[in-house]
Amino acid sequence: MSEVLVERRDRTLVITINRPERRNAMTRAAGELIAEALDQLDADDTLSVGVLTGAGGTFCSGMDLRRFAAGELASVPGRGFAGLTQRPPDKPLIAAVEGHAVAGGFETVLACDLVVAARGAKFGLPEVRRGLVARAGGLMRLPQLIPRSAAMRLVLTGDTVDAAQAHTWGLVTELVEDGTALEHALALAERIARNAPLAVRVSKQVMAASADWPAGERFARQAELTDPVFDSADAVEGAQAFVDKREPRWTGR
Repeated sequence: MSEVLVERRDRTLVITINRPERRNAMTRAAGELIAEALDQLDADDTLSVGVLTGAGGTFCSGMDLRRFAAGELASVPGRGFAGLTQRPPDKPLIAAVEGHAVAGGFETVLACDLVVAARGAKFGLPEVRRGLVARAGGLMRLPQLIPRSAAMRLVLTGDTVDAAQAHTWGLVTELVEDGTALEHALALAERIARNAPLAVRVSKQVMAASADWPAGERFARQAELTDPVFDSADAVEGAQAFVDKREPRWTGR
């Protein structure tokens, strides 16, 4: 069996980490397969959204420590851990989390745009307990997403937090019953896929990039990205569909 399964469901690409016997611990090979799938997501105009999940009731337990002890890193050059954390896709990516998402698994979740988590899910960065640091984005992304003191506690203690608390912080987008995370993530993906693909992609781009823009340049930089959307065929189609009281027919142009 492949370490990563890739399945198309209408306009959604479902990517499943498939090492349940090792709690979906990440390997270099699995990361390369995920990177290939994310490239497919961005390159295919008929795909709108990606969903990343894990097989067997666990999202990802981090890097495979047996492989690490043998000298293997679960990071893909230029892409980061799981082929994702350093360079996320241009299109939206939803994490569907059951069970544990810890260490690099949690950092993978943090690199996604939306998180659907089962109530029994657990999140944590226990790297300090293994003489390591959460260098796949956790130390940078987590304090931006939850209260700084809470992020500091998780990082320095290596403790885990349950999905309900993560939802309270806003880290988890939707909190769902155990065993239904993928189902709800697919429903969320379908709602996104109904929208104009160019508008969705540029909206994500502006939200991701604008935090680093100087305050006095933000609207000018935003205009560079959004003006083509307002000039697009989809913008005309969206307005005409509203006037005609019908569903729009998007072309992505």
